[in-house]
Amino acid sequence: MPRRERHDPERRARRGHGRLQGAIAIGGVGGALARAALDQAYPWDGHGWPWSTFAVNVAGTLALGYLATRLQERLPPSTYRRPLLGTGLCGALTTFSTFQVELVRLVHDGALGLAAGYAGASLAVGLVGVYLATALTRRARL
Repeated sequence: MPRRERHDPERRARRGHGRLQGAIAIGGVGGALARAALDQAYPWDGHGWPWSTFAVNVAGTLALGYLATRLQERLPPSTYRRPLLGTGLCGALTTFSTFQVELVRLVHDGALGLAAGYAGASLAVGLVGVYLATALTRRARL
């Protein structure tokens, strides 16, 4: 470590903060690209069930349950793995804002039952998914 940084803890902290932000950004790019690819492959026309958003949100909750548990309880501590995979990848893969826009559009179009089902299923499957992924990760002998 250069002599200047040894004696300047603020500079060292700023450098670490930049690396942390970089890890989140790299994970975010991966998650956003995966979500965009799925949206392009299965676009929602505003009618019926918004499958691509539902799928990425379910996949994101499963991944987050697995990753958070594995990284916290099974692997040696790391400064960058959780921000890269949890905050970055899973944060960009899942999309609450698109979920909200789709709900508003369904309600506006008069599909109240579908909107309620979509909201309820998204929340229930997300909670169950994170619970199951966490429980299975804790039971696995890895």
